[in-house]
Amino acid sequence: MIIEKTTEHGKKPNQKVKPYVVLQYLLKNTDEDHVATAFDIIAFLEDDCGIDAERRSIYKDIDEINKVALMFQEECTIEEAAAMLADDDDDSLKLVKYDKSRKGYYVQSVVRRFDLNDMRLLAECVYAAKFIAESKAKTLVDVVCGFVSNHQAEKIRHDAFLTDRVKTNNKAVLYSLSTINEAMSTKVDGKSHIPEKIRFKYLKTSIDSLGTQIERRSGHTYIVSPFQLIINDGNYYLLAFNEESQTIWTYRVDRMKDVRLTGDPREGEKAFREIDIRSYAQRTFSMYSGKRKEKVTIRFWMSLLDAAIEQFGTKNVKYQKIDDHHFNLTATVEISNHFFAWLMRFGRGAILQSPEPVIKEFTDYLDTVRALYKTNADD
Repeated sequence: MIIEKTTEHGKKPNQKVKPYVVLQYLLKNTDEDHVATAFDIIAFLEDDCGIDAERRSIYKDIDEINKVALMFQEECTIEEAAAMLADDDDDSLKLVKYDKSRKGYYVQSVVRRFDLNDMRLLAECVYAAKFIAESKAKTLVDVVCGFVSNHQAEKIRHDAFLTDRVKTNNKAVLYSLSTINEAMSTKVDGKSHIPEKIRFKYLKTSIDSLGTQIERRSGHTYIVSPFQLIINDGNYYLLAFNEESQTIWTYRVDRMKDVRLTGDPREGEKAFREIDIRSYAQRTFSMYSGKRKEKVTIRFWMSLLDAAIEQFGTKNVKYQKIDDHHFNLTATVEISNHFFAWLMRFGRGAILQSPEPVIKEFTDYLDTVRALYKTNADD
């Protein structure tokens, strides 16, 4: 145990910082399931911090901590906070509460403003994001865990690691996002800003080294006008106007390298305004872009209703019950091989009903796939 000598005036050193140290200890080591006694706190102060403490000083520190915490929470004076705590019969307003049965103090989650489930959800969202590199995800989860006790943090990290996800190897994604957001902003550092173009190189995976991404088009520099960031299936995408094609393109942010501002004003405002973001996202990420749009009717087994709603939603889509086992869905889709492949996944559970030209295209697609599996004996 470290014993500190008193100063020449008889005062013990580091007493002014003691309440702060006590609060940090309680935040890290206590919650509704774990308490710390006054003796635990004193032992930590003396053994780990070299700060002398007595039980009565700990009680006083905790009283002061509760008053200051409530003062900031309620935006009132310290005197008003003290009066509120005096009338608080069940100690619900206290940041640090005393548990009589366990004879110890703990920090209340409800006053902490973050409970375990909130933090677990945030941690899981970090791990679910494929655009965040694994090393960066761990760092961000550490930040999340800083808002709960060490005991709760262990649970969060354990639960978050239970799932195995494919993560990007691009550690610069968050910096790319920051640059893209700055490029799209109308204000930067409080000053007016004209949205501008960005430049970058685009990556792809190499068959020779699956863990390595190489630059597309031999390191060609892409120059685009960014308009919208979209998250889909754990990935970040950028909707941007491509100068070369004069159309709106979609780019995976984790495949963008060396994203930089150009200083040149953004172009493509008219092309972007003509896009309905919701329908564009559905076409791009759900059914992919196709040759044309068609209104189709598909007969599904009733057990596939949830799958159909998840894919098409309920807006501008017609659902019609046929009998207890079947229903029809009518929606506008982009006709493409991707749409046909999606339809095939349900086998006999989904049958294309109309229109006839689309049915013909679908059967031709099936014949093409079938021909790929003919044996040499058929030749």
